[in-house]
Amino acid sequence: MGTIQRVYLVGLGAVGSAFAAQMNEAEPGLVKVIVDEQRYEAYRNQEVRVNGKSHRFTLVLPEQATEEADLILIAVKGHHLAETITLIRPLVGEKTIIMSLLNGITSEEEIGKAYGPEKLLHSFVVSTDATREGRTTRYTNLGRIVFGDKDDPQSPKVQAVQELFDRTGVPYTIPPDIMRELWWKFMLNVGANQVSAVLKAPYGVFHKVKEVRELITMACQEVVQIAERIGINLTAADIDVCHEILGQLAPEGKTSMLQDVEAGRKTEVESFAWTVVALGEKYGVPTPVNACLGRMISALEQTYSG
Repeated sequence: MGTIQRVYLVGLGAVGSAFAAQMNEAEPGLVKVIVDEQRYEAYRNQEVRVNGKSHRFTLVLPEQATEEADLILIAVKGHHLAETITLIRPLVGEKTIIMSLLNGITSEEEIGKAYGPEKLLHSFVVSTDATREGRTTRYTNLGRIVFGDKDDPQSPKVQAVQELFDRTGVPYTIPPDIMRELWWKFMLNVGANQVSAVLKAPYGVFHKVKEVRELITMACQEVVQIAERIGINLTAADIDVCHEILGQLAPEGKTSMLQDVEAGRKTEVESFAWTVVALGEKYGVPTPVNACLGRMISALEQTYSG
């Protein structure tokens, strides 16, 4: 597999814009943004600002694409995944690599059904405190992309993306067992994202309030119990690591789900609480904490004005 030169992104939220800006700083114009016609009109007349610097990304309508992508990064919310899978089709070629930065544990399976699992690298973002308001993204910690091939940790796809990230300064980790790490991030999101959304709590509250950390632990414990049934090697010690990482994030930073609630946007509760509840039913694991969090977040969504 050759050097990655044609990089496309779907999703200019906090995470997508932060990493796209990082790569375009190193190689101007490297990352192009795939949009539908509605978003094209919204984005073409508005700059995106990342940590105070203006960025005007090249926008691509898929039906007008003249080349196949080397790499497609998907950074949308879970409820936009189905339309995104359809949107990227004109850019997916025989050698295209697809990486989903979505939260949760189900997006790769959905993408693989459409384009084949051989095109996928499993991936997620950790340790970022990026927040977005309107077209403005700010972060203290960019975070890093954790990625890998579940069948071959040193596959040509992995090596190609590693070379790309090295030359563009994107922090990354390639773990020996990407599926375990994917479940670990899922557990972190199930706890931190959902508790923060319900309590309207930025990271500083996690640092100061013992009861908030206890709630996060309780939600995470249900994921650990399900993982044990499936054969994923998660333990209580991994919950401790979650708390360590949360303790390092900027106190004013906010989880993506809290940002969604504050902005009146649809959350990813289906990818978190309701996925845990469904898996608990499947594998015989009680999930009362996530069932409660799911109901509370679903209720919050119904209180949005407008």
